[in-house]
Amino acid sequence: MITSEVKNLPKATAEIQITISWDEIKETYGKILEKYTREVELPGFRKGKAPKDLVEKNIDKSKVYEEVVREIIPKAYAKALQENKLTPVTAPKVEVVKAKEGEEWIVKATLALKPKIVLKNYKEKIRELKNGKTKIWTPGSPNEKNKTENKPNLEEILSAVVSEIEIELSDLLITEEANRLLSNLVDQTQKLGLTVEQYLISKGKTSEQLRAEYAQQASKNLTVEFALAEIADKENITVSQSDIDKILEKVEDVKEKERLKQDSYYLAHLIRQQKTLDFLSSL
Repeated sequence: MITSEVKNLPKATAEIQITISWDEIKETYGKILEKYTREVELPGFRKGKAPKDLVEKNIDKSKVYEEVVREIIPKAYAKALQENKLTPVTAPKVEVVKAKEGEEWIVKATLALKPKIVLKNYKEKIRELKNGKTKIWTPGSPNEKNKTENKPNLEEILSAVVSEIEIELSDLLITEEANRLLSNLVDQTQKLGLTVEQYLISKGKTSEQLRAEYAQQASKNLTVEFALAEIADKENITVSQSDIDKILEKVEDVKEKERLKQDSYYLAHLIRQQKTLDFLSSL
């Protein structure tokens, strides 16, 4: 038997305590031991023919239990999500609280949930931004018709949207995004033949300052990402197969085209995001 109890934490974060009965553990252990029995070759026995109890005495049981953990915890976690109707947006942070032979196991999983988003007057804010952008007179052109339109750029539009959004992001989510940004930095510095330490020295920053900056950037990135998705939902912005096909037709590289076909869900996400940006620009 697998049971779970959910504790809601601040900032769209939840903690699930999962209890797995010993009978469940024992059953999984038996299946894995059966696999070892088929594969192990002991002196005096052909491969797979040694008695199970003898095999168990001659193998490292900790290795068997490691496999039990790898098999049973993901299954227990998936069951807990389904039963409690939770929608995580990151992989969970898992901690084995108790795992003694002959007793029930207790696992704690902490996860970031999809944040609640409140869209306020973002349309009005964008229109105010556009109205505040006056026509610029071109030197040497006294005629009014020669004034050029000073339109807000994408960064300004997104900033206007973000200013009209209420959202509370999980610290787990921000940390994961910040780590992704740091990983990209490591890759970039390595390509330049530098270490991160050398990069920090060149910028006059400490690792703590860099991580704080990346956490701030991560929060901004995630806010924009969730905001665009929420606006797309509210405005019923969708992606059709023909939208995807049009993009694929423009890709000349055969391998790249095949990769995009295999990852059509991500491609659809990018197209929907672009459609949403076009919608905001048209307001």
